Amino acid sequence: MLLPLLGAAPPQGAGAAPSARLQNAFAAAAAEYQVPQSVLLGVAYLQSRWDAHGGAPSVTGGYGPMHLTDARTALARTVTHDHASGDARGDDSRAPLRAAEPVPTEAQLPARLKTLVRAARLTGIPAARLRSDAAANVRGGAALLAAAQKGLGKPLSAAPSDWYGAVATFSGADDTATAATYANDVFAVIRDGERRTTDAGQAVTLAADPTAAPRAAQLRAAGLRKADTSGTECPRTVSCEWIPAPYEEFGDGDYGNHDLADRPKDQSIDYIVIHDTEATWEQTLKLVQDPTYLAWHYSLRSTDGHIVQSIRTKDVGWHAGNWYVNAKSVGLEHEGFLAQPDSWYTEAMYRSSARLVTYLGKKYGIPLDRQHILGHDTVPGPTTSTIPSMHTDPGPYWDWAHYFALMGRPFHATAGARSDVVTIKPDFARNKPQFTGCAKAGEACAPHGSSAVRVYTAPSEDAPLVKDIGLRPGGQDSTIDVNDMASRVSTGQQYAVAERRGEWTAIWYLGQKAWFKNPRKQPTAVPARGLVVTPKAGASEVPVYGRAYPEAAAYPAGMTPQAISPLPYKLLAGQRYVTGGRTTGEYFYSPTFDTSTHTVVKGKDVYYEIQFAHRIEYVRAADVQVVPVTKS
Repeated sequence: MLLPLLGAAPPQGAGAAPSARLQNAFAAAAAEYQVPQSVLLGVAYLQSRWDAHGGAPSVTGGYGPMHLTDARTALARTVTHDHASGDARGDDSRAPLRAAEPVPTEAQLPARLKTLVRAARLTGIPAARLRSDAAANVRGGAALLAAAQKGLGKPLSAAPSDWYGAVATFSGADDTATAATYANDVFAVIRDGERRTTDAGQAVTLAADPTAAPRAAQLRAAGLRKADTSGTECPRTVSCEWIPAPYEEFGDGDYGNHDLADRPKDQSIDYIVIHDTEATWEQTLKLVQDPTYLAWHYSLRSTDGHIVQSIRTKDVGWHAGNWYVNAKSVGLEHEGFLAQPDSWYTEAMYRSSARLVTYLGKKYGIPLDRQHILGHDTVPGPTTSTIPSMHTDPGPYWDWAHYFALMGRPFHATAGARSDVVTIKPDFARNKPQFTGCAKAGEACAPHGSSAVRVYTAPSEDAPLVKDIGLRPGGQDSTIDVNDMASRVSTGQQYAVAERRGEWTAIWYLGQKAWFKNPRKQPTAVPARGLVVTPKAGASEVPVYGRAYPEAAAYPAGMTPQAISPLPYKLLAGQRYVTGGRTTGEYFYSPTFDTSTHTVVKGKDVYYEIQFAHRIEYVRAADVQVVPVTKS
């Protein structure tokens, strides 16, 4: 049966260009399993943007362009990082929380995490080949789509619109709203078309087909549940379900896992913090419903982008390890129990997350930039002793450039070539810094596109890496371990330029000059405008803080003031750091379950948030002066 192809496939055969092999694989698989090529391409785009990731699994154990899941194999190389190591509340009023439960066995995993095994049965292709061979992986995805179509009692039609139900089923979603949202996204890709070069250098094109229309009625035969969406705070363009975190006292004044508040009435919401869960979806929901554990506002599922809200945004979750940031933020946990740092995140989850962040940013006036949309790895340690225990998710393989482009806020040059501020912006697919420790300490990670750029003490890759005296008080050298944040910058972050030498740029970072390679032909940063802070005239150095707490005089009688604890870092005379804005010192006092005692202490001291290193920090406005950068 000859199927009409929405994008003319490159010529088949030995003479085809090597860069066209993946396009040819889609055409061949579509013909073999009688799936419209546009449907196969659209599904693969929403899964992986057609990338193969060198055979590395996603955060949920999905392999290849079709994101065929094989959790059992991926679990064998899992390295997890427990959310409860330390105090995620970031406050000394509670003891450290217990550890998360272990990852479940294969028998406990849902079918959506074992689709590669089923594809192997349908195609006869060995599982190992489905994991490592992109063309075989595409064949496996086509077989699953054809099986879904047949399972719904539908013919293997040449019309893309006839495959809406099969696409929704392919998502693995167990509720109608999520399946429909996923299928709608696939059909939007088909209607609009896409074209890109993959991480393996493969040129793939999906020609636009404005006639491809969703047929939601096809979902009736899928037998999916209806999720509880009542009370959720989500945009209409995502699937969002309400599964509440409990607010319970469980013994002698002890309670978890969040605090009731009245934001933004009692305090502003200034940040959104991006995490990965380090747990399965089922465990994630179990943990957020456990009153003795932690809680965050939203959880996002990898395979289909489904969102669960568990805390009202007016309330304060315990998720960031810094109580000041907790009190001023909304926490988003992205499914990632296979949290190998070289793992990747699905397009479906990126899109849902970007829509949610855009919605929350508009609702609360949160700027959509890296100074306010924080990775957990950029949240500062609130005190010196907490710096080494701060978390490193979502890691160097989270594609910040793509994420912000989905929000309609792409990173680009905003000033002339000689500006004294730069925005970090490497080409994600081509930027592959070497890391170790993904599967085993000291062992090299597989090459992988990254948002991270390494910084050195001199303009040479043979120079020592920049040291972080907060992370290693003994002065030990920094490493290239995937969880070592001491000597790296990340896409979208902005820094003040200290010097330029040929292909190298120096920025002010951790109180010193930090050099990164920035060649003209493959730049890792672009010029930008902005505001920077520098010590006031006459000051040789000023202290740096991990939280913006009010002065002691602001606390009411009977309440012990929180210490204004400087970190071991210094902002030295002549150095400049980009500021994300100013804020007045605040402290959310909530040591007991009884909300009648909760108070937001507001002071008069003003702080500036600065991009001091990989993590943000704060300086007092009384210690610095603000300087606009206008050089172009």
